[in-house]
Amino acid sequence: MAEKLSEVRKSGAIPYLRPDGKTQVTFDYENGVPVRLRTVLISTQHADGINRDTVIRPDLIEQVIRPVIPAQFAKDDYAVYVNPTGEFVKGGPHADTGLTGRKIIVDTYGGKGAHGGGAFSGKDPSKVDRSAAYAARYVAKNLVAAGVAKQVLVQLAYAIGVAEPVGFYLNTYGTAAVRGADGKKLADGAIAERVQKLFDLRPYGIETKFGLRSPIYSETAAYGHMGRAPQIVEKQFKRPTDKGIEVKTMKVELFTWEKLDSVDSIKKAFGL
Repeated sequence: MAEKLSEVRKSGAIPYLRPDGKTQVTFDYENGVPVRLRTVLISTQHADGINRDTVIRPDLIEQVIRPVIPAQFAKDDYAVYVNPTGEFVKGGPHADTGLTGRKIIVDTYGGKGAHGGGAFSGKDPSKVDRSAAYAARYVAKNLVAAGVAKQVLVQLAYAIGVAEPVGFYLNTYGTAAVRGADGKKLADGAIAERVQKLFDLRPYGIETKFGLRSPIYSETAAYGHMGRAPQIVEKQFKRPTDKGIEVKTMKVELFTWEKLDSVDSIKKAFGL
């Protein structure tokens, strides 16, 4: 929805929109699964003098909200809130500034998943606040894709100066579908022991596997760090030299922590 809001602004489809904006959706859940769309919220900066109720709200419903609501929720009786605090003319750093460390929940799981509390943006990948959060995402996503469980929380804990994680916790919320040699359903602790052996979760190992020293971070500055499509893009970088402007072109892989390239090794480890 945030991407759609940006799209209609840049294309001129809604010409009075301005760059600052945020979106939020809430759902009713049953057994950990979203079953009903409850509310949709968009707060967006706009040109002065544009009426919220007669212009902005209907435009956003028609061109931003309805086009992106998944079909299974399209007929739900959801509430729509557009700029609920009133006009939003001043935006960006001119109106609201602060240090790095904000928006950590919207960058990840919107409150659905637990968060360690450390911010991502503004930190280099040697900081486990960022790199280990990506690794935990990767492990959990591959476990679900391999059929180990329908839902997984992976928690990592580190100590400064110690390479290996000092804690590895895994919770399948009762959805585990794997069994041991005795035919009994494996407990989460037993699953965690096997899983931890499959991945190099040292900070350097994480940096290396996901290419975190590459110039990949401008794409994470908006629309979140999780749930994005991994892709290879070509980038150009320029710098002045004594002989003029030097141009360097390179290919980088974005959102590598979203890949599912450990599914086979997980299946083998659990006999799936």
